Amino acid sequence: MPHLHLEYTANLPELNADVALLRLNNALVASGQFAAESDIKSRATKLEHFRVGTGLGERGFVHVKLSLLSGRSPEIKKQLADSLLVVVRELGPWPTGLNVQCSVEIVDLDRIPYAKAVIDN
Repeated sequence: MPHLHLEYTANLPELNADVALLRLNNALVASGQFAAESDIKSRATKLEHFRVGTGLGERGFVHVKLSLLSGRSPEIKKQLADSLLVVVRELGPWPTGLNVQCSVEIVDLDRIPYAKAVIDN
């Protein structure tokens, strides 16, 4: 834990998903909220089919969803969201003439039904 999901629209050709994930993971490590850097699992999805409002293509977005085991205070979750948003905003350069919306969502996962196993060969 945690699980980080990065979604971004295909009209952001300069967004390098590998670099973005590394920067986001580094921000999580720097927060001091996680026992080991290897606990952080992240992935990125480029969205070929999307719509922002009713526009035809002059808009795009980057959205990060961070799923955490429940129990952190609202203040800690806000700090995590803010630090991830800083990283997302710096992922440009952004295409000229494109309105890009950046957002971060923090989701609590119930600890009781969550299960994890590590296979170390």
